[in-house]
Amino acid sequence: MTVVRKKPELEKMVHGGYKMDINACKAQIKRHEGEVLEIYLDTLGYKTLGIGHLCQPQDPEYNWEVGTPVSQEVVDMYFEDDFTKHLQEAIHVFGSEREFYGLPEPIQMVLVNMCFNLGGSRLSNFKNMLSACRQHNWQEMANQMEDSKWYGQVGVRSRELKDMVLNVNG
Repeated sequence: MTVVRKKPELEKMVHGGYKMDINACKAQIKRHEGEVLEIYLDTLGYKTLGIGHLCQPQDPEYNWEVGTPVSQEVVDMYFEDDFTKHLQEAIHVFGSEREFYGLPEPIQMVLVNMCFNLGGSRLSNFKNMLSACRQHNWQEMANQMEDSKWYGQVGVRSRELKDMVLNVNG
């Protein structure tokens, strides 16, 4: 008899909810951000590398020229660090781990994706969206996402995230 085991991250109960599928969330963010193995300028003209990593003054790559190649190992390291940081920021912006992990998994993924794109400070400015989210009012959450400057700036990403919100049942 063959025993099939689920991925450990999907089995863990957290404060009455489930942790999201971290790998699925990372894959979605990677698809939205793209992956560039060199220093490049983002849409706002900031030096960036890999999977949307904004080069910081403390990064060894900060003073590198645009177009300088970056290894896959470096890109992966920054992505892991950035993902962990933005997951924690999304939890903090929403309130607590208990509240965050009490949300449906697609909503958790939307909040982390938005936080990765915007940062915690700018995500916290989506007060009406976050309020609707806390009330589990998915239609209003989607409306608030659409009624933002961000929605028009990020194109397909914002429409896909809004659709994820609208497809949540309950």
